[in-house]
Amino acid sequence: MNGAAAGLAAAKAGAATRELLLVAAAREIHVHGFQAASLSRILAETGVTKGALYHHFSSKKILGYAVVDECYAPVLRKYWIDPLADAGGDALQVLIGIIRDTGRAMTREDVLLGCPVNNLAQEMSPVDEGFRLRIKALFNEWRTATGNALLSAQQHGTIAPDVDVRTSAAFVVASLEGCVGMAKNGQSKEILLMCGEGLIAYLQSLNKQPEC
Repeated sequence: MNGAAAGLAAAKAGAATRELLLVAAAREIHVHGFQAASLSRILAETGVTKGALYHHFSSKKILGYAVVDECYAPVLRKYWIDPLADAGGDALQVLIGIIRDTGRAMTREDVLLGCPVNNLAQEMSPVDEGFRLRIKALFNEWRTATGNALLSAQQHGTIAPDVDVRTSAAFVVASLEGCVGMAKNGQSKEILLMCGEGLIAYLQSLNKQPEC
């Protein structure tokens, strides 16, 4: 193997190790929270050495930041943000569909663990600015995407013109996180689905035209 090929192989191996650590850390943080997350458990799960971990992430905090940026954020974008981007006049029904599909797909473990982003917001925002700013940006992105989708629906006539779509978007995102938080606390998917249906009823009310 020549030098270029060896370098490429080493780079691929390094990227694979980094990805392995990120996936394990994302799971560890989701289950235990960031402060109680154990690097020892992550190393035991992955079989990676401590030296290799610190080669890719200089500290536990830097690893945690990477989990938010590279694990939690892409999932939120894939399932909540990106589907709304091109929804157009169907945005209201697309959003309702996402809420229903996500609720039905959640396992008992999902309910018990809650939303990893919101968990970190509650745990780390008061004590670490790096986590707070990352999660703030992610919530802003989610709220903006929801607001833009509702605005598009309003422009297509499927949401009443007197609806303040930015306020509605903030309410929707906050309600979704509240639904998951209540279900986690109650250890009940029934609470999650009931709360989701209440939010759906609110969204359906937005297409009622104002009386003359």
